[in-house]
Amino acid sequence: MGFGLKTTTGLIAAVLVTAALAQLSKVFAPLAAALFIIAIVWPVQKRLQSFMPKLVALAITVVATVAVCLGFASLAAWGFGRVGRSLVNDLPRYQAFYSATVEWLDGHGISVAGLWAEHFNVGWLLRATQQVTTRVNTTLTFWVIVLVYVMLGLLEVENIRRNVERLDNKTATRVLLDGSAATAAKFRKYLLVRTQMSAVTGLLVGAFAWVAGLPFALEWGVIAFVLNYIPFIGPFVATLFPTLLAMTQFETWPAVLGVFVCLNIIQFAVGSYIEPRVAGSTLSISPVVVLFAIFLWTFLWGLFGTFIGVPITLAILTFCAAHPSSRWVADLFGGPDQMKPGKL
Repeated sequence: MGFGLKTTTGLIAAVLVTAALAQLSKVFAPLAAALFIIAIVWPVQKRLQSFMPKLVALAITVVATVAVCLGFASLAAWGFGRVGRSLVNDLPRYQAFYSATVEWLDGHGISVAGLWAEHFNVGWLLRATQQVTTRVNTTLTFWVIVLVYVMLGLLEVENIRRNVERLDNKTATRVLLDGSAATAAKFRKYLLVRTQMSAVTGLLVGAFAWVAGLPFALEWGVIAFVLNYIPFIGPFVATLFPTLLAMTQFETWPAVLGVFVCLNIIQFAVGSYIEPRVAGSTLSISPVVVLFAIFLWTFLWGLFGTFIGVPITLAILTFCAAHPSSRWVADLFGGPDQMKPGKL
């Protein structure tokens, strides 16, 4: 009865916390992003401030972090920009492809013109433009808040550690210190593995596009490299756009389908076979838990939740492993040994 009551109470608490995270996403999402970044860059900040003033070290760390983030954004913008300009210059071919598709569908009793006029009109275009503009402004505001959190957080890491060490509850002190250290290490391992696998994916996608005769082989490789940091959704987008381009480059549907299948085989082989073996037991999580975490955090926080879902799951399981009463959660979803902080 006691275990059942605890389980019920825990489930109710989890539902309430999830609802709060969804409703207060504008508060908690920037904080989660900042904590993830702080865990990644803290070793740099710590090393620099050991031989220079803390504020100077902070400035160097923040500038380097922003430069890396802008570098990735620039790579994606460069790749999509190159492809987009070519698509604009090649509009007659796409118009011909569209006309042929509409004619084929009309011949099979599917009226595309009516659907297009009903849903894709001037009003829809204006609303879409407004939504894109609002999303860009919201994204910029989001990252400005994250940057402020990161700067303040890097200055407070050592103070927070000393405050934790002074707690009267030694068990809580141990769980917080060991869990934080283990989580930060796993975040860095996760990002390193993700970077390595993104590079491999980009090289393979670019090589395949070049062999298959697709235009912009280099650009597709760069796009696949950047989007691979977003689990599931990123790789899908990285395979969808080259397939759409292949529709106008190849004359047969089997060739287009072959491009789509081969690109997905590359993504599957890297993501489901190579990456788990490179990551090893340190990041071992049940694939079902990974998929559930991605869907859950995408539902709660949108595209950013897709990116941060796996790190949040890593953090939860790591902290669970740091306390005897909750270690069973890490053993159940992460394996009996790999989630324990001592196994790093």
